[in-house]
This record gives sequence, structure tokens and C-alpha cells, in this order.
Amino acid sequence: MMKSIAGAGKVIKGSLMVPGDKSISHRAVMFSALAKGETKVKGFLPGEDCLSTISVFRKMGVSIEQEQDSVRIQGLGLHGLKAPGEALYCGNSGTTMRLMAGILAGQSFSSCLTGDESLEKRPMKRVCLPLEKMGAKIKMQGEKGTAPLEISGSPLKGISYESPVASAQVKSSVLLAGLYAKGKTSVIEPSLSRDHTERLLGAMGVECSTKTLEDGRVEISLEGGQELKALSEEYLVSGDISSAAYFMASVFFLPGSSLRLKNIGLNPSRCGILTVLEKMGAKISLENCSTVYGEERGDIYLEYGPLKAVDIGGDLIPRLIDELPLLAVLATIAEGETRIYDAAELKVKESNRIKACVENLQRLGISAVETEDGMIIPGKGSVFSLEGKRIPSFLDHRIAMSFSVLGLLCKAENPMQIEDSECIQISYPNFFNDFEKVLDEG
Repeated sequence: MMKSIAGAGKVIKGSLMVPGDKSISHRAVMFSALAKGETKVKGFLPGEDCLSTISVFRKMGVSIEQEQDSVRIQGLGLHGLKAPGEALYCGNSGTTMRLMAGILAGQSFSSCLTGDESLEKRPMKRVCLPLEKMGAKIKMQGEKGTAPLEISGSPLKGISYESPVASAQVKSSVLLAGLYAKGKTSVIEPSLSRDHTERLLGAMGVECSTKTLEDGRVEISLEGGQELKALSEEYLVSGDISSAAYFMASVFFLPGSSLRLKNIGLNPSRCGILTVLEKMGAKISLENCSTVYGEERGDIYLEYGPLKAVDIGGDLIPRLIDELPLLAVLATIAEGETRIYDAAELKVKESNRIKACVENLQRLGISAVETEDGMIIPGKGSVFSLEGKRIPSFLDHRIAMSFSVLGLLCKAENPMQIEDSECIQISYPNFFNDFEKVLDEG
């Protein structure tokens, strides 16, 4: 499906609630399935990735009722899952496959995790190697350590694992396996990755400690054998800051714009986008803030203003890894040259996002440069008129949505045309509808 985007002469106005956080939606279903008793979740993201997680647990005997953003899970406890009668298909969801590998490693039955063509090209060694150190028996059937993953349930022992990268998926997979392991399991990260797993486990009765070591690294630990308790009250998932980010950025492409984004997750391990926007000169207000089940949330208010280029790297990267394609697009209207570095992880997402961003920017006449671990983007110092082109999405939802935002610089008679735009179903099925809601004639 081709989607045409144009916004020249218009403004972004009003308020918006974006869908529930994708990372939390996955974990709310997973952890509730492993708890004993019923958990109700509201604000669940009914995108294809999170629906894959529901499908996997249903195949292991978990009763899950889902209608739009409401989910009711009848948890079976840590050891209540049943052997699936078929392969567990994870679709395009790396979160589903990697976290499930940790859960399945400690089961008493064998299982097989499969995915679509894209997912079965993504690296799984980073998860399987620490699980194997714990005693897991995993066979990576794909070339170069990729899925399908054949997992034979086996006894696990706790380990201390030093992760070479700050990865929430690696950390979460090892910690979930640690619940089935004998003794203590620790993951040491170079810097803190998003910590939704630790927070939700804590809310469900699991003691999970986090401490900063003398050298600045972060150690996350838990003891095996702890049971998860079903949440007593309905869990309202906060709005996904990664989804909200596209609308935050949109404000700066159309002079006169302002926008309030309601009930957005403000977990510090995810707020790198706010840090960078403020460094670029954006004026941002946080209002109506609260904490629910360990997760901060609140409203974000932004107004149009000029932006300046910044360098984006180091410890910031794990806090905004999904927003980097969007920041590459935003850099085009900033004053100066933006450098994104320490971001080699982008190469192994749904697409090679470094290559995808640079190639698309070059298609539009912007002299972006690809580097080994990031990119360099020259900014024009203000909004400018952009001649629309056909832009490949690379079947990557983040690329499709990021370049849709850049399309706001195009005129209606010459719009940006996003190829294969249906890939947004992965994380934000109503993205284009919500875009229309806040795009005003000015």
C-alpha cells in the first residue's frame, strides 16, 4: 500500500492519546500468564507484534480474552504452561521470540520458536548464549545463529552474565530464565537498558535488585523460584513514548503548531527522546504526572520553535534506540550537523535502519552520510520546502512513520509517498488516522 503525506501550510493542533506502550503490553501478557490467577489489562497495544505474544501463550494453554485494547489473562503460574502441539510462531516480533526463549528454557517440555522471513534473519545468539550458560539446550536452526529455535526444557542454574551491549531483550530473557533457575541470576550491562521487566516483576511480587557498580556498569539480579502474583487491580498501560515521538517531532515541522500528548509513559529508561529534544532547544512541559505499578506517566506539551543540531551517542542510545530514525529525519531542519553514533544496533532491527535512513534522505536530496555505527545528517536550520518522492519503507514500521513525518514539508500537489506503508500494523495500526486528527488547515 502506498501512502501519500503532505503538510505544507498546515499546523499540528489539539491533544492526542497514542496507543499503549508496546514493550509493556508484551510484558503484561507474558508475566500475567506466568502468574497464578486473573489479571486485567487496559490500554494494551493490539498491534501485530503484541498479538503474536498472545497467540504463543494461547498455544500453551493460557486462556486470554482480547478485545481491542482490553485483555483478560488467566495465569497458570510459572510451571503451569502446557507443551504446545505445534511450533510457536512469533511473526515479526523480536521481543516475543527473545523473551519467550528465556521462559521456555526452563520448562519441562520441548518447543520451537519460529518467525516470519525478517525475524528469522535477526540475531539470536546474543540471547541463546547466556541461556546455554545457564544449562539451556537450544538449537539455532538458521544460518549465522538465527531462528527457528528448538528448545529442550532442562534444569537451569543461576549465572552472572556480563552483556556486551545494553539490551532490554537480552536482559529480560536471562532474568525470566532466572525465575526457573537454582540460585541467583545477574545481568551486568554497560549502561541501563529499558527496565520495564524489572518494574513489572517487582509489581507482581518478584524481588529484583538494580545497582550501579563502581565502573558505571549496572547489575540487575533476582533469586530463582520466586512466584509471580496476579495484579489485584486492572493494569492501565501508559501511552507508548516511541509512538508519541512521531507527533512530538511533527510539531517542529509546521510553524505555529502545538500539541498535548496525554498519559504517556515517562519511564526514565525510555525518555532519551525528551533529553535530545531539550538539547536541541525544544520547550517541553510535563504535566499531570503519576506513578502506576512502578511506571511513571504524564502529559507532554510541546510548541513549535527552532532546533539546533546535537551529537547523539553513548548512554543515550539504549534510551532512544527506536527513535533514532525519527531523530535522523528531525535533524534535517536543525541548525548544524547532527551526528548519531554508538548505534550499530540499528543494523539488526526490522531493517538496517542506518542504511535505510541514509538512502532515503539521499533520495530526497539531503547529503546524509552512513558511518560504521551511525550517521551524519546536515541540517538546513529551519523548515524548508521538500519535493516529495517515492520512499521505500523497507517493510520497517519505524522507517515508514519517520519519513511520513518528513512528508509534512511537502505540498499537496507533490506529496511524500511511502511504499508498503501497511508495515505500521506492527506497532501503530491507527498511525495515519491519528495523524489526520491533529493536522489542521492552519
